[in-house]
Amino acid sequence: MTRSTADLMRVNLLEVFNEPDPDRRAAVIAENYAEDVVWHEPDRINRGRTEFVRRAAELLAENPDWVFRPAGTASELDDIGHLEFRYGPPDGQPPTVSGMDIARTRDGVIAELYTIVTEARHLS
Repeated sequence: MTRSTADLMRVNLLEVFNEPDPDRRAAVIAENYAEDVVWHEPDRINRGRTEFVRRAAELLAENPDWVFRPAGTASELDDIGHLEFRYGPPDGQPPTVSGMDIARTRDGVIAELYTIVTEARHLS
């Protein structure tokens, strides 16, 4: 089954970065990302699915109770997708991080992912 680019943006946020089970997360990554995926973060570039799986686990371990939430609908134009997100405590507190993911797809999977942080609030 080939997903639309907008569907892949939702999978990226909700089924990868909100998935606490590492085996399920790795299976979703294997199904929805190219083997040679490149993930551009503000402070690093991660290359390949194996590094993607490792880095996603590392990121989620930093704040295991926090959740990602979409901040609008996913948009797409040809093979480019975009979805804004909020990240923070699940209990209705304001998000700690706001940003967006922009992805380029190839053959029905994410080939490149760019994570842009637009706001980061420090907790006291």
